[in-house]
Amino acid sequence: MSAPPAQDHSTEKDPVEDIVHAMPVVLPVMGAVLMFLLAFIAVFMA
Repeated sequence: MSAPPAQDHSTEKDPVEDIVHAMPVVLPVMGAVLMFLLAFIAVFMA
């Protein structure tokens, strides 16, 4: 049995790190869109 090859984790790109900086903007905007969508559905169904 041989040891697995050593991996350098410092060069790996984490996909979460790419989008986490946008969360303070994206979450409130998506919340507002969801509220308007639900309000539109409620008015349309009434």
